[in-house]
Amino acid sequence: MAFEGLSDRLEAAFKKLKSKGALTESDVKDAMREVRLALLEADVNYKVAKDFTKTVTERAIGAKVMESLTPSQMVIKIVNEELIALMGGTKARLAIANHPPTVVMMCGLQGSGKTTHSAKLALMLKNQGHRPLLVACDVYRPAAIKQLQVVGEKAGVPVFEMGQINPVEIARSAVAFAKDHGHDYVLLDTAGRLHVDEQLMNELKNIKAEVKPHEILLVVDSMTGQDAVNVATSFNEALGIDGLILTKLDGDTRGGAALSARAVTGKPIKFVGTGEKLGDLDVFHPDRMASRILGMGDMLSLIEKAEQELDEKKALELERKLRKNKFDLNDLLDQLQQMKKLGSVRDILKMLPGVGKKADEIEVDERQFDRMQAIILSMTPQERTKPDIINPSRKRRIAAGCGMQIEDVNKLLSQYRQMQKMFKQFSGKSSKKMRKRMMNMVGMNGMGGQGGFPMM
Repeated sequence: MAFEGLSDRLEAAFKKLKSKGALTESDVKDAMREVRLALLEADVNYKVAKDFTKTVTERAIGAKVMESLTPSQMVIKIVNEELIALMGGTKARLAIANHPPTVVMMCGLQGSGKTTHSAKLALMLKNQGHRPLLVACDVYRPAAIKQLQVVGEKAGVPVFEMGQINPVEIARSAVAFAKDHGHDYVLLDTAGRLHVDEQLMNELKNIKAEVKPHEILLVVDSMTGQDAVNVATSFNEALGIDGLILTKLDGDTRGGAALSARAVTGKPIKFVGTGEKLGDLDVFHPDRMASRILGMGDMLSLIEKAEQELDEKKALELERKLRKNKFDLNDLLDQLQQMKKLGSVRDILKMLPGVGKKADEIEVDERQFDRMQAIILSMTPQERTKPDIINPSRKRRIAAGCGMQIEDVNKLLSQYRQMQKMFKQFSGKSSKKMRKRMMNMVGMNGMGGQGGFPMM
């Protein structure tokens, strides 16, 4: 994951500070020297790393910090604040036109993920209640138009195309079409090149002059590290971009682009691509990213993801059943399927405060929910509704049907009965407390091997 190496190096630097009751100016400077090396290893721009550690050092050696009861914690607090400032301070919003449609011009080098992320952004806008229109302005790359049509169909967003004619004419016609058909966002998927060249920039300048986009977003591959910042600088100088979308932030990137882009270009990171699915696009929050870099977790992002992915109607129906003590194995199966929508167990753990990158050290069986589902799906509808009828012969059949052992079936049934007892005890109390306890019961507290079904 992004920033993994940086987080390790920062933790090592702060660990030395924490071991000292009082800090001297020399202690702080030694720690900041290690922080600067950590930033450089993470592919952060040299000047950015130098200026960052200089600012932190000046703040950290002040009398207020040195005389505090926990100077090491004060230094970490300062680093956190400066990381947030380095990445832009607050989240940057997408422009909204006073008179729709809002025209967003997507640009970037070939292979950066521009077409896919145009569809990702369109899907995000659609989910927010907007009516976006994707526009195929890349008339050079083979199958570029077809690719946009495919991802557009997956996102459920219409694609405007006019074949391989002048991209400027396509953009102008698309904006007129959007006005006539009630589309409030127009996303122009422009052509890319293997490198920045004059021909590419001239075409983009002509499109900009013709349709006057309200937002120019540059899509850059964060895996390219410092090159991503160089590309952003070139595009910004030639075209005047309004923000960046960083792709592949879930991959094995060192994170330098995210920490350098804002400082070098002066333009904010607005979105980050965090996976291959069309729904894997997040608004960039500098404060949350800083928290994750320092191993403090990211509960707000986890909550937002849960709100987007989990079915509210099903949650209310579950609450009603819990209050009437009618929770059965069908409901447990549904909850397991809901949990899987949030992503891998390890990724969820990394967002929890106090866990962060330590999640990599926790023994996690990512197939735990799959096993539980397999056992329940091996049951008949009657057995799921009335688990009490499951006798030894039925257990043998269920175990054989899902390729598990009878002991595994017994563990699941035992957990289910414990849940029933717990629900009786907490019937009528806060549904939030009940859901939290149910999460514990299905194994979220057993991730580290401390009992629970996951170690099956």
